[in-house]
Amino acid sequence: MIEIYCRHKHGRNGHDGGDGLCPECRELLDYAMLRLSRCKFGEGKPACVNCPVHCYKPDNRRRIARVMRYSGPWMLLYHPIMTVRHLCRRRCRQA
Repeated sequence: MIEIYCRHKHGRNGHDGGDGLCPECRELLDYAMLRLSRCKFGEGKPACVNCPVHCYKPDNRRRIARVMRYSGPWMLLYHPIMTVRHLCRRRCRQA
């Protein structure tokens, strides 16, 4: 989702020899991966919005929410199977 956001908002395309992320988005991705690796729920982690423990600092939590809000609808175009799986898992957990 961060890659989609960066591509659309910051004009990154991955053809500049790097991983396609601007330094700001790379920092956010590294932070998110670190927090996820330390999550006490492990593989069974609920979506952040439904999680009882908020592991992100408030500023980064706002940044990642902005990325998800923007990239969510684009996920259907770029990763349709992942999107459907995510929505199914989300519905099953809420039920």
